[in-house]
Amino acid sequence: MLYAVFMSAPLPPLPGPQEPFGEDELLQLGNAEDAACLRADAARNRARLLEAAAELIAEHGAAGVTMEAVAVAAQVGKGTVFRRFGDRTGLLMALLDHSSKKLQSDFLGGPPPLGPGAPPTERLRAFGVAVLYRSAEQLELRLAAQPEPTRRFSNPPFRALRTHVVILLRQIVPDADCELLAQTLLGYLDPAVVHHLTQQCGMPMERLEAGWADLVDRVTGTAPRP
Repeated sequence: MLYAVFMSAPLPPLPGPQEPFGEDELLQLGNAEDAACLRADAARNRARLLEAAAELIAEHGAAGVTMEAVAVAAQVGKGTVFRRFGDRTGLLMALLDHSSKKLQSDFLGGPPPLGPGAPPTERLRAFGVAVLYRSAEQLELRLAAQPEPTRRFSNPPFRALRTHVVILLRQIVPDADCELLAQTLLGYLDPAVVHHLTQQCGMPMERLEAGWADLVDRVTGTAPRP
């Protein structure tokens, strides 16, 4: 009986369209031209926010970059900045994204010895030197952009570096635990280590560069023998 009553009852009306909530959560179905315009607007908004953040760093250093300050500088709501980047670390990581992509482009398809065409040991030496000097050039920003410990080694830029080092190590020492060995080698290139050695210990970059080459040679068994 209950089933019959339920079947005879009029169906509720279909829900009407809901109002969109927030500019970054706006979802529309349209033609390809409309979608391309939306993507272009999103790209321009993102570039505008990153430009504002870069100007704040130039004026006040990385410590002066907050989500609120970027919102004021870009003349947008604070919620827009949070939706676009998630948190302050996400914003700072986005600022480093161009440099990270450039490095990846260099070691994946650039000229040797950093890029393909050189022996893997030479590529590994060149890779470390490139990371060291990029870190030194953007040291304050890289330190401020480091994720919290639980996310530090899982963020995409770090994973890309680790994968590249693992691939090179498997060509040089295929019988080693290359994943753990890569993690150890990358510890030498950590921005916090570079800051400690250069700023607090006063070591010149040339010494860090020579130390990296020596570390690679010893770890891979290619060090000159007496």
